[in-house]
Amino acid sequence: MTPKKEDYLKIIFELGGKDQKVSNKKIAHGLNIAAGSVTEMVGKLVKDGLVEHTPYSGTKLTPAGTEIAERLVRRHRLWETFLMTKLGYKLSEVHDDAEVLEHGTSEILIDRLDAFLGYPTKCPHGGIIPKKDGSYAEGSQQMLAQAQENEVLIIDRFIDNQELLNYIDELDLQIGNRVKVLKKAPFEGPITLENLTTNEVKQIGYKAGHYIFVK
Repeated sequence: MTPKKEDYLKIIFELGGKDQKVSNKKIAHGLNIAAGSVTEMVGKLVKDGLVEHTPYSGTKLTPAGTEIAERLVRRHRLWETFLMTKLGYKLSEVHDDAEVLEHGTSEILIDRLDAFLGYPTKCPHGGIIPKKDGSYAEGSQQMLAQAQENEVLIIDRFIDNQELLNYIDELDLQIGNRVKVLKKAPFEGPITLENLTTNEVKQIGYKAGHYIFVK
């Protein structure tokens, strides 16, 4: 399987595609590519038996696609955890190197890395790390963009997207921060948040609000 196909399976999984259909638009945003490219690749994944696609509804992982996605996500997130906790990487720096490392990692190495790290359950940006047997607790699927004004929430995870992680780093928004939605501007305008943990007010872009998950 090509790295590009693997990236598609991972982002579909991150966007909840194990249990629900994910739109091409969300996949395109998650990978920073044109929607037309998504249509072509989804067609290939359907032929491979890795996803199911319903026009105008979205794409969902098949059991075979889910199994591969879980394995890839496990490798990627364990490497991210190692890079950040043991080598001092910043959150915005871990993605690219973890992407390279995951593709050349044997099962025995990833199992030993898991043990070395103390069997972590979440990666630095809040993503669930599947166990060796494939089991894991489901993460939050509520997007910040879906929140209502005056709602108080906790930042639970960020999509593993380099552009988003750079943006989050600039905002100094962190997993576990307690936030209050002060205002949602109309016509896909920014979301104004009060970070109750740091006592700061920040504006989050509408697009980014779809890739920040809360509980």
